[in-house]
Amino acid sequence: MTTPPYRADIVGSFLRPAALKDARARHLEGVLDDEGLRKVEDAAIADLVQKEADAGLAVATDGEFRRSWWHFDFFGYLGGVDIVELDHGIQFQGVQTKSRGVGISGPIRFDPRHPFVDHFRSVAELAARTGATPKFTIPSPTVLDFRLEPGHIGGAYDGRDAIVDDLVQAYRDAIAAFYDAGARYLQLDDTAWAYLCSQVELDKAAARGIEVDGIAERYADILNRVLAGKPDDLTVTTHVCRGNFRSTWISSGGYEPVAEQLLDVVQYDGYFLEYDSDRAGGFEPLRFLPKGDKRVVLGLVTSKSGQLENPDDIKRRIDEAAAFAPLEQLALSPQCGFASTEEGNTLTEDEQWAKVRSVVRIAEDVWG
Repeated sequence: MTTPPYRADIVGSFLRPAALKDARARHLEGVLDDEGLRKVEDAAIADLVQKEADAGLAVATDGEFRRSWWHFDFFGYLGGVDIVELDHGIQFQGVQTKSRGVGISGPIRFDPRHPFVDHFRSVAELAARTGATPKFTIPSPTVLDFRLEPGHIGGAYDGRDAIVDDLVQAYRDAIAAFYDAGARYLQLDDTAWAYLCSQVELDKAAARGIEVDGIAERYADILNRVLAGKPDDLTVTTHVCRGNFRSTWISSGGYEPVAEQLLDVVQYDGYFLEYDSDRAGGFEPLRFLPKGDKRVVLGLVTSKSGQLENPDDIKRRIDEAAAFAPLEQLALSPQCGFASTEEGNTLTEDEQWAKVRSVVRIAEDVWG
């Protein structure tokens, strides 16, 4: 596969090395300045990109090493968007995150000086040395919409629907900025679609004042407006996540309720779908993947534990998926990143890399 997503691919984040965790803690305490932290981040990312190449990957990411959260760090630098303190965190199974949320205080805008653009340039320079394709991840606009509570919509807007035009334009501007910086492989990480597969999470959303009837169609429209007119040589994929914090999760439910809108209607180039547990349901929803260039990357190797999967079991499951979507439109990856927040999942770095190498070997066996 010469264009992304690749037969063996990754979602994006990796466990933070001990030196990086220590530097971030000292920076938070005020002991280490911004420049000192940047040097540690630079060294850790350079090491990571080389390890990605050594593992046999054709893609390179920065592991999200410059972030605390997979989504709030990006949202917090959008014009008009604030990271606010809540009286609760995001509830996972048996554990809750820090009490953070998003609020709107003014018109939503993308500033071309957003630090993530420089973060991309940094990993792109490193990827050029190994010959890998630099991949960069940002949260999807649907995540902001789904997480936004009615009491935190202010500024220039009267309600949730009023933010859509500016949100769409902000993301179109973001994609253009990354493209101008040299990006040809972007991924919009998304938890919202997974929540739409869960009646429990839909009920919670309705209780927060979100209109859930027709929400899949609404999100498909938002995303297609964002993707409209993107350059032909830019690959934009999405990762649909059921929650990934300290190896725990949030939602359960197969893709059937959203599969037609997500796989057929939304004009992504590829979909990283979690399939590492029975919480994701069966492969039947893959029948909605249209014949052609779109690809589904099967997340069959879990990032939530260090136990290494039996390659024969993974190959069998790929065969099962191929009964519903053409094998040539399928690929393989871990089910999620290894550290969606800086805390990371409960496995070791050695176990993490063993899983990545296994993904590469299995993909070589299946697709050659």
